[in-house]
Order: sequence, then structure tokens, then C-alpha cells
Amino acid sequence: MRTALADLHEAQNARFVSFAGWEMPLHYGSQIEEHHAVRTSAGCFDVSHMAVIDVAHSHSERLLRHILTGDVATLNRDESMYTLMLNPQGGIVDDLIVYRRESGFRLVVNAGTTDKDLKWMRQCTEKLNVKEPVTHRNELCILAVQGPDATEKVAAALSFPSLTNLPRFSCMEVGEWFIGRTGYTGEDGVEVVCPTRLARQLWGKLLDAGIVPAGLGARDSLRIEAGLNLYGHDMTEETTPFESRLAWAINWQDSDRNFIGRRALEEIRDNGSQAKLIGLRLTERGIPRQGYDVLTAAGEGVVTSGTFSPTLQIGIALARVPTKAKAPYTIRIRKQEIGAKIVRLPFTQNRLRTSTT
Repeated sequence: MRTALADLHEAQNARFVSFAGWEMPLHYGSQIEEHHAVRTSAGCFDVSHMAVIDVAHSHSERLLRHILTGDVATLNRDESMYTLMLNPQGGIVDDLIVYRRESGFRLVVNAGTTDKDLKWMRQCTEKLNVKEPVTHRNELCILAVQGPDATEKVAAALSFPSLTNLPRFSCMEVGEWFIGRTGYTGEDGVEVVCPTRLARQLWGKLLDAGIVPAGLGARDSLRIEAGLNLYGHDMTEETTPFESRLAWAINWQDSDRNFIGRRALEEIRDNGSQAKLIGLRLTERGIPRQGYDVLTAAGEGVVTSGTFSPTLQIGIALARVPTKAKAPYTIRIRKQEIGAKIVRLPFTQNRLRTSTT
């Protein structure tokens, strides 16, 4: 499959790669330049392969309070949160953003899990006897514009000056435009959901304004530098939030809210997890990749995501290791064993984080 903007990417000489069943732009000539553009100004990603799911109003809160680790009852209209869907064993079915709208809720979920998520949600509606529809809005496109200048440039392109005052993890709707102040790069920016014709217009306006088109390569190196998990790599249905640095995404406050997976998580919370996810920075040249062994005195771990950091100019990795593991750490890269230092995530600081700490 290809997104509705594929011809626009071809016009920018995009190199395509297969990802989650989609042919997506990997880069438009230089992944490194695209990465630096997002860190220093603004880049635009077509992420229309991700799925928009709308849940209608009357019983939607009851459904989502049951299937999500975050409590949507705490959201005001036009607010959003990062949250998880779990199976009864506490494994992660998917991670997602949920937005509260006047008409109900909007979820943006991962491309590779869309069919599974829809099936899971519809099974839950039947068990709860919830009649409200769960609708996959596959006619919509999503553009993620990220970087310290992104919000101002999108506000100018759309003539929405109020967009620059939109708080992080909030959203606004103007006609057919749905805009969330969210993203997946660690930088400021917005994610714009709209019909194809509007997405095509916006793409052209952003490129005319000097915003760099960016592909999956830069998206991956940016999110790893920001210490952000990718589903299917750093978390799966076989891993729990405690093993993926995502316990913060669980809202325990309402003891009567028996969300799916809660009992399993309570047992792990009380007894401890067997593994943890950490950040590692190589002490010499090399590029860690998913699946590489991590050697520790407490036993072996594994790299879940790894890359060469364009910002730090060194190899970095997210790795799952035994809970009792501590320095020294070594990563086996091909036939070499290369030392690594544990670092506090995120790997890089940027304007967004330093301005809000």
C-alpha cells in the first residue's frame, strides 16, 4: 500500500522502503540532513499509514476507561494523552495517542497494528454491551510537522495564528482540519489530520516555505535520540509497561477502574519486573542494531532499537536487560564486543525540553 501523497514524494525524489505493509519514503536524498532540519528548524513527515480511529460519544468514555491504561475521564475537551492498550497478561497490544473531542474520542494508532486494534476494540464493545461505533477513518491523511519552527510555520500556512498558543498535548478543530500539538521526535510541532485534498495543499505550502520533507530514516533516529519506544521493537504483546519504561502511562488512581491488564500489572508492580529498558551510548565507533546482544554481569540483554546518532555523532541504543544489571555494559556488534555507558534518557536535550523543565 501507498499513502495518497505518494506521487508528491516521488516528485521529491524519495527513496521508498517497505514498512508495516506500506511503501513509505525512507529519505529524500539525505537522512542526516532531514534529521538536522527537524532538530534546528522544521521537517514534514507523511504519516498517513498510521490509523485514525473515532469512537462515538455516549458510551465511549466507559469503553476507553476499560481498554486503556490512561484514564480518559481526566481529559478535558481538546486534550490528549499518550496511553497503552494491554492484553489480560499486561502485554502491550499497542501504544497510541487519544484525543477528547466534542463528539467523542479520536485515537491514532500504529500502522502495523491497525487491524488487530480494531478487532480488539470491537470485541471489547461487545463484551461491555457498548453499541457506539468504532470507526476507522481511512479516508484521512496525517502530516507530522516537527521542529522548533514547525508550529509557527504551520500556523502561517493555514492562517491559524491561534495555533501557536495551543498547549502541548492539546488539539484544535477548524472545519475539516484536526490539529494536535503532539509528535514523535522529541521536538515541538503538530500532527495534522485532514482529507487528502487538504493534505496535498498543506504539503505544497510547507515545502514552499522551506520546510524539509523527511522520511522514516530521520523519524527513527530522531525518536531514538528522544528515548521514544517503537511498537514491535521496544515493546510488544510479550512485554509489559514495566519492561518498557512506560509505567508512567498507567493511571492507578481510581481503584474501581478495572482496565484490561490491571491485575497482572499490580502483581508485577508489587513483586518487581525481571527486565528493564535502558539507554546505552557506545564508548567507541560502531552502530548497534536491533537484536544485538548486550552483555552484563547479571546476564544477557538485547538491543531493541539502535542507530548512529547524528546529533551526538556516536552509536546509541535502547536495550532490554535484566533488572539487576549494572555497569559495565558491552554490546556484541558482529564479532566485536564494544563497551557502552548507561545514560539517562533522552539521549539529547533540545529546545522543547529545556524550555519546560
